[in-house]
Amino acid sequence: MTIESRPNVPQPPAPAGAMAAWRHVIALPLIVLAVAAGLVFIWFGAPSLLLLFAGILFATLLDACTRGLGHILPLARGWRFALVVLVIGSCAALVLAWSVARLPGQVEALIQVMDAQLVVLERELAEFGVDLFGPDGREDLSQFLADPGRLFGHVHHAVTGVYVVVMNTIVVVCLGLFFAGQPTAYREGALLLVPIAARPRVRAVMDEMGRVLRNWLLGQLLRSTVVAVALAVSFHLLGVPGAALLGLQAGAANFIPYLGPLIAAFPVALVVMPLGLPMLAWVMVIYTTIQTVEGFVIAPLIQKGSVNLAPAWTLFAIVIFGAMFGAMGIALAAPVLAVGRLAVLRFYVEDWLHDRTSVPTVK
Repeated sequence: MTIESRPNVPQPPAPAGAMAAWRHVIALPLIVLAVAAGLVFIWFGAPSLLLLFAGILFATLLDACTRGLGHILPLARGWRFALVVLVIGSCAALVLAWSVARLPGQVEALIQVMDAQLVVLERELAEFGVDLFGPDGREDLSQFLADPGRLFGHVHHAVTGVYVVVMNTIVVVCLGLFFAGQPTAYREGALLLVPIAARPRVRAVMDEMGRVLRNWLLGQLLRSTVVAVALAVSFHLLGVPGAALLGLQAGAANFIPYLGPLIAAFPVALVVMPLGLPMLAWVMVIYTTIQTVEGFVIAPLIQKGSVNLAPAWTLFAIVIFGAMFGAMGIALAAPVLAVGRLAVLRFYVEDWLHDRTSVPTVK
């Protein structure tokens, strides 16, 4: 008896069209779910993410100084980084010591002047039916002494606010030191989450983001320094009280594009009001002239098109971030917009839409 053997007949493969259709059906819900999860995470973790970004920004400053020092001193990067940290730490300690010794008195004097002018301004506006501080008005010390509970409540909030600021500053400084100490190691560690085929492209874009942040940060620091020095010297020559402090606050506010100069003008005007209307007019003309020259002449020379942020979008980002995340959102809106814009251009416009003519690469 012979046993007839049956040949192994291969099973027909699943139609390729069916597999593609199935992938297409599940891809869209998964993408929507991932985007929704990412938005929820960003919304609830935004303060921590902004703190992380502030640490990256400080690391960018340290890295830029370390790179610049390499053109002067032919030392290894570790030694240059240690020297930069030593110099910046020493300068910060000297500024802090000077601030503790002299700044409180100047700040108190300026606050008294501004408080007196606010009283005058409130009285003048009340004649026109404008209530500057609302129906409750401003609260003075006597009201707090009459109700000690309110006093201790405000003290509690003040102490808590100072504690949060100090702790956030420590976290930002530590993050900056860690990131700037070994930037390549942290970058390659983040790239482990990216598919192997896409790592060279993502690495190149991350390096370009670092250059954008360096250009923006150094440009803003230089612009703020120019404004602070120019205004402090001008106010000193005009005899304005607290000229150095007013110039410093104007330079610090100038770190916020477009909106900062407008904010810094209000304290300057309040301090100069007691000196008379002619002095106020001169100070405002000088302030406007310096800010205009800085914005239309110095800023383009410093940036040189390396950070091409449209003014309308920058101001929109500052307003939105300020409304959602407060002072830290206002301070970090512009660099976040710069990095986000670059990510959209490189990954979406160029890689997804295959439009390679959008913007040149930042050198």
